Amino acid sequence: MNTVTRRALPRPDRFRTAAGAALLTASLALTGCTGSTPPPAPSGSSSLGPTSTATPDGTAAPAPAPAEEGDIPQLVENLAPSVVTIFTDGGLGSGVVYSEDGLILTNEHVVRGNTRVEVAFADGQRVEGTVRATDPVTDLALVQANRTGLPKPVYQTNLPRVGEGAVVLGSPLGFENTATAGIISGLHRSIPGSASNSLSLVDLIQTDAPISPGNSGGAVINMRGEIIGISEAYIPPSAGAVALGFAIPAATAVEVAEELLADGTAEHAYLGLTPGELTPQIAGQLGIDARTGVVVLAVDDDGPAARAGIRPGDVLESLEGVDLTAPEKLLAELRNRNPGDTVGFKVKRQDQSLDLKADLIARPTSNTR
Repeated sequence: MNTVTRRALPRPDRFRTAAGAALLTASLALTGCTGSTPPPAPSGSSSLGPTSTATPDGTAAPAPAPAEEGDIPQLVENLAPSVVTIFTDGGLGSGVVYSEDGLILTNEHVVRGNTRVEVAFADGQRVEGTVRATDPVTDLALVQANRTGLPKPVYQTNLPRVGEGAVVLGSPLGFENTATAGIISGLHRSIPGSASNSLSLVDLIQTDAPISPGNSGGAVINMRGEIIGISEAYIPPSAGAVALGFAIPAATAVEVAEELLADGTAEHAYLGLTPGELTPQIAGQLGIDARTGVVVLAVDDDGPAARAGIRPGDVLESLEGVDLTAPEKLLAELRNRNPGDTVGFKVKRQDQSLDLKADLIARPTSNTR
């Protein structure tokens, strides 16, 4: 059972007590639809940012003092104006300033089904926003907020090191301008079981800095105040987890954002098959002697996999020498390939071992699975 939680916070009037919110977290772990009444925006919220920016009346606010590495209070104060709350018809999530002219980076699932949103800033100002472009494959989206002069943070496109400090900024459960801290717990993580309903939960950064519903689309920063990730998901305590949160690496976010800015779409390599988990029972039914691999559940009739000779019931054992231990591993490997690449598979078919090559193409825009 996939117990990962990755949704934005639903409309606040659905649950009005913390107990109701906690119960919903445990009972709807698959969808992550967690709610409680967001608190009122605190008075006196900082409007300082890493660069001079505009206050609600249009005047310039002075830049704050630079933070020394590891000075978490100053880092949080500096980055607060670059992290926003996004309100939709269905709930709320978080976002991060991507450009000074009002462009906001967030998760696709935060704005899904909406074209108009409301964007709230740390200084209390709220403005209208328009969903400019989305990419369900990586779960990223761009929102154009009706405000300029915003402080754009630095996006660090190198991966962090395991063990270095991390701070999560966003609006968990509607508590705007919230900061939680921890460390980077792991890299290149994929959520087991997620491939059956999502393409996005692969090749993620893992952190023990608490991430909750409403944090989705917010910032994960390092001890230099650089954006290293966009909050994506967490595994709830009801699944036996303790502080297991996940973020999209900043490098992925920047790459996709630039593609969305260019033409409104992001290009992804497409193989044209539906992967499934290989269990001992399935291996027995297929009559193969294989302990690991990815079973092919279905193949698109005219896709790259079909043209390469891959059939339903085949087991993909490796891709370009990389062992495929789970469907999520296959998705992660494809994420690192480009349309036009030719990739080689070792395939198990009953008592045969085959070497097949597939020419990847660009994912059709209508196909997000």
